[in-house]
Parts: sequence; structure tokens; C-alpha cells
Amino acid sequence: MKTTILSWVLRITVAIILLQTLYFKFTGAEESIYIFSALGVEPYGRIGTGILELITVILILMPTTTLLGAVLGSGIMVGAILSHLFVLGIEVEGDAGTLFALANLTLFSCLTLIFLNRDKLSNFLKLKR
Repeated sequence: MKTTILSWVLRITVAIILLQTLYFKFTGAEESIYIFSALGVEPYGRIGTGILELITVILILMPTTTLLGAVLGSGIMVGAILSHLFVLGIEVEGDAGTLFALANLTLFSCLTLIFLNRDKLSNFLKLKR
């Protein structure tokens, strides 16, 4: 029961964070354009990342695909964190590091979901052999 509650809290946390950023990516907000221009992938990187984040939210909210969504979300967040560390900096456009903190929170939540669903992970890997 506690694991189920924790799982839902983590899933909803990831969904809220990613859905909130989608608005800025899909509407071409100034900060999003700045970020993806600095990375040299504007506009395709911004739109592509937004689509992947939307897929992540859908997968993570469905109990049967939570593991897949958490793996995808982890990959996206590792990319975001590395972008902050090596290109953008912790603080972007005066945000006091908010985007960096949210990326870390999302990564932590996704990794915890992977851990909570580790039995499904081993079953998934067995199917692939």
C-alpha cells in the first residue's frame, strides 16, 4: 500500500513538471528558444523534446507502462542535467537554478520509479533475450 502511494506521488510529480514545461516548449516561449538555441538545436530539439516529454507523461501515468515512461524520463533528464552542467549553466535566464532543480527532482523520481518497478524490469529484459 505504501509503495502504491509513493509510486503515484512520484508519477504525478513527474507528470506535473513535464506537462508544465510543455506549454513553454510548444508555444515557443523566449526562455525555451534561448535554451535550445544555446544547444544548437532550435526549433527541432525543442519540439522533439516536447513530444518525448509528452510521451513520457502518458507512459508514466499508465500503470502497465510506468517503467517504460520512467526509463524514457530518466534519459531525457540526464540530457537536461548534462546540458545545464556543460553548456547552459545551473542558472538560466535568471531562474535561480529552478529548471536545473526540477530536472534533478524529475530524474530522482524516475529513478525511484525504476527501482520500485525493478521486478518488471527483469521480466522485460528476459523477454528481450
